[in-house]
Amino acid sequence: MNEQTVAVVTGANRGLGRAAATRLAGMGQRVVATARRVADLHSLQAELRSAGHPIDCQQLDVTDDDSVAALARWMAEKYGHIDVLVNNAGIAKEPFDTNVLDLPIATLRETFETNLIGVLRVTQALVPLLRQSRAGRVVNLSSGMGQLSDMGTGAPAYRMSKTALNALTRILANDLKDSGIKVNAVCPGWCRTDMGGQNAPRSAAEGVDTVVWLAGLADDGPTGGFFRDRQVLAW
Repeated sequence: MNEQTVAVVTGANRGLGRAAATRLAGMGQRVVATARRVADLHSLQAELRSAGHPIDCQQLDVTDDDSVAALARWMAEKYGHIDVLVNNAGIAKEPFDTNVLDLPIATLRETFETNLIGVLRVTQALVPLLRQSRAGRVVNLSSGMGQLSDMGTGAPAYRMSKTALNALTRILANDLKDSGIKVNAVCPGWCRTDMGGQNAPRSAAEGVDTVVWLAGLADDGPTGGFFRDRQVLAW
């Protein structure tokens, strides 16, 4: 992909989103970094610009229809297309040791609103611009905690939201299979982020390696898959 490639990263102000934006910018892509508060992106913007990498910073709340529509309008007016969409914005609201029988329904709703519905809302709004790309790529940040093949207890709202995100990934990939747009999900592994904590074995940069790989897939690359360390994961 060349310098004309435009990549949108949601939740780019910290953690995996920031790492993904940094890697993509370093590859010469024009990054549009988004966050609920634009001010939270200022340090990323300064870092990338000092390294000679152009970056745009835009407000985006994936749970807000108007915010998503505003981003889509801005993208259409400025670039007219999108090549890469990294759906990274996500939340984990409950303690890990929460039992599903004690899970507040309000927590489940809030988690699904961001981790599933937010991804769909953003993707629906930006797919028309992805269709204008020669090689549109959508990468959804999922988790091994959403694997049905290895489902356990703990953090039930987060687990269920990521399982649902995996289903959405498969559905989108099938619905877009004739468009040339590839849609895949990534488990970044346990990374040292605000969500993962400082005891995690991986850095955020290590976690986004597969994200960057999927963002730059060749035309004969996979779609509708679930990956960690560039290897297929069981659903």
